[in-house]
Amino acid sequence: MSMKEAYKKKAAAELELAQARLAEFKAKAKSASADLQVNYAKQIEELDNGVGVAKGKLKELGDAGEEAWEKLKDGVESALRSVSASIRDIADKIKH
Repeated sequence: MSMKEAYKKKAAAELELAQARLAEFKAKAKSASADLQVNYAKQIEELDNGVGVAKGKLKELGDAGEEAWEKLKDGVESALRSVSASIRDIADKIKH
């Protein structure tokens, strides 16, 4: 397995986990009070958008040749960091 494929597999696994957490947050928001639903809606939307960006970056990386994928790796990592930060923020607020 090439370094590109190994990295892509790892990033895809992280993205899958993020999508599962997003689905969990959406379910929790639906069962929350109306006030909490309003509070979570914006954050969940931002997380949903971030997941979409990360998916796009990962697709670009997958489509890139062996030479170019290293340049795209930073964009994927940045998108995944952003998604992880959003997940932590939402999880912290849901706990309280």
